[in-house]
Amino acid sequence: MSKNRDVTHLTDISKGLAEADGSFKRKPSTFRRIIEKGGGFEPERGRYHLYVSYSCPWATRTLIVRKLKGLEDIIAITAVSPRLGEHGWPFANADPFPGAEIDPLYGSKYIKDLYLRADPDYEGRFTVPVLWDKKRETIVNNESSDIIRIFNTAFNGLLPGDKAAIDLYPAAHRTEIDEINEWVYDTVNNGVYKAGFATAQNAYEEAVIPLFQSLDRLEKLLTGKDFLVGNQLTEADVRLFVTIIRFDPVYFSHFKCNLRTIRDGYPAIHLWLRKLYWNDPAFSSTCRFDHIKTGYYWQKNLNPHRIVPVGPVPDIVSL
Repeated sequence: MSKNRDVTHLTDISKGLAEADGSFKRKPSTFRRIIEKGGGFEPERGRYHLYVSYSCPWATRTLIVRKLKGLEDIIAITAVSPRLGEHGWPFANADPFPGAEIDPLYGSKYIKDLYLRADPDYEGRFTVPVLWDKKRETIVNNESSDIIRIFNTAFNGLLPGDKAAIDLYPAAHRTEIDEINEWVYDTVNNGVYKAGFATAQNAYEEAVIPLFQSLDRLEKLLTGKDFLVGNQLTEADVRLFVTIIRFDPVYFSHFKCNLRTIRDGYPAIHLWLRKLYWNDPAFSSTCRFDHIKTGYYWQKNLNPHRIVPVGPVPDIVSL
């Protein structure tokens, strides 16, 4: 098959993401390879490139961990435009949105071009993040949960001691982290999407009610605490943060997750969120509210006129 074939049935989300019963079921990621010494993908400075969207919570996970671990000089990044359209995520040469960039490796117009370069017969979704290997000219991994763990350990041998010592998935807390990740992913990270992309009332309610039950549970977990697990920053905080930072600006209205806002309904979660954002540049510098709001409200299947709300004001409340 040609890498120029028509794949709009995979890139154009306006054609629908829901199942026949009206529910949204996320498709699994396809590229799940790892970077490790002695493997097919060795940890090397400058070998890998990370493609992201600041709009996308899954991609922003990887940006946060890249910053926390001090990998900026080891793994370069390119950000796409948040205006996801018929052909998927566009680079700046296809849509010059402020902050979007041109693909420095191939001059691609869309993220899909990278997928089809790696596999001309690819039939999955053309998602971000994409961790690209410049040496083998292929995608290493497109699953954010894998990439943040790759970033956590794979490049420690190339990092100064203080950055190598940062461990977001410490052995002593892995069981608890995995348990929290499981229900937070299902009901919160992905729960907002299951509510927002539902096309039947019962499917929507079956997603939005567990979402708020889990937020209630998180409120109790975070009361009097700065972190979810073990009194230290872990990947569980990173994975939750990217959803909560988008909640009031986007999910409350756009995805109809409107029982309560974070700022007015969940004081402990709200304080945890603001401490991470205002006290750690890894969280604030990777958060672009213009990309976040434009990216979601550009979804014609949910917002046919693509009107982007001006609120809430402020995007995030100060400490």
